[in-house]
Amino acid sequence: MELKSYNFNLLAILISSIIPLLLLGPFLPDLIVSLSSLWFIYFSIRNKLYYKFNNIYFYFFLAFCLICIISSLISENILLSFESSLFYFRIGIFALLISFIIDQDEKILSYFYYSFLITYSSLVIDGFFQYYMGFNIIGYELNGDRVSSFFDDELILGSYLVRLLPLFFALFLVRKNKNLTSNYFFYLLFVCTYILIFLSGERTSFFFLNLFLIFIIIFSSYNNFNRLIILFIPLILFLILILANDKYYQRYISTTLKQLSFSNENYKPKYIFSSDHDGIYRTAWKMFLDKPLIGHGPKMYRIKCKEKKYAASPHVCHTHPHNFYIQLLAEVGLIGFIFLFGLLIHLIFLTLQFLYRKIIYNQITLSNYHICLIGGMFITLWPLSPNGNFFNNYLMILYSLQIGFFPINKSKLF
Repeated sequence: MELKSYNFNLLAILISSIIPLLLLGPFLPDLIVSLSSLWFIYFSIRNKLYYKFNNIYFYFFLAFCLICIISSLISENILLSFESSLFYFRIGIFALLISFIIDQDEKILSYFYYSFLITYSSLVIDGFFQYYMGFNIIGYELNGDRVSSFFDDELILGSYLVRLLPLFFALFLVRKNKNLTSNYFFYLLFVCTYILIFLSGERTSFFFLNLFLIFIIIFSSYNNFNRLIILFIPLILFLILILANDKYYQRYISTTLKQLSFSNENYKPKYIFSSDHDGIYRTAWKMFLDKPLIGHGPKMYRIKCKEKKYAASPHVCHTHPHNFYIQLLAEVGLIGFIFLFGLLIHLIFLTLQFLYRKIIYNQITLSNYHICLIGGMFITLWPLSPNGNFFNNYLMILYSLQIGFFPINKSKLF
């Protein structure tokens, strides 16, 4: 069943508008995701497109959603927990919708690419303006020495840029009718984005950025010259930025080393990332030990962390434990944790299998497009760093976008 041309264009514009709308907060993007997912369910039933739902990954995802709902049902605050779990399935439906409209017409790749291009260009211009002027073009002031652009007091500029960069990079690779001017502009924008993520002061985002670059250097099919460009330009920029400003040296180097080692000259046990993170993780771990199989329910960390039997130290109560895996252990137990950890193991197996065939048999089984998207999934699933709330609407949209774009026909991408 094919979409009519005007319906496709309307749907493509609506969905691709999620990229800039995320700058305004999660409400409008989540509304688009929810409504378009409901429409796709209706459209699929009406036209009997059941084959789109008939795959092992979607079944795996639905099983996880069911575990989350069961965990909510036995939690101490069912209604609060249901806010995160009851409609979580829409994320999987939205990913299937993106896959479906790509199958219908790959023109949507261009819609998304130009949506990214305009949004990233706007953030780069506004971010550098804010850095040099002390305020951005709509009056938001610099947050200390950290650039936030249109996000104002919410310091997530680096997170936004780095989590969507793999998809932006992938869409650049498959874009048709390339020319030297547009290529040079993209690479310039990439360099500026690298600097802007650094200026955001978000150390985790900057780590993810470099982790992604290392990943595509190892696994991509770029020639040696391009590999050197990808590797050395960011490295040189990092050294220049660190050496040119003592504030950034203190934040990225000195503070990180202190948090990863000892807090002062007196002997103290090492923390997990920092004293605050250490207390949060230990609190979540106690919650997991209390209900190891099914957890306390999604969104319940913020409630249970107040109880003395769980609180590992003062000031441990936040909305989430700041690590996906620890959060799932505490809120949906070992059963829910296995789903996310299983996905990580699957990605590791997929990349190692690709590398083995490439080295031993000289076979390229994944395109650079797919390598970029897998790299994006890796930085999302990376277990050894702090991150956001797994059930957060904003982050859920970022997951579903990359997953939805992945199943594109590989034969067209070499």
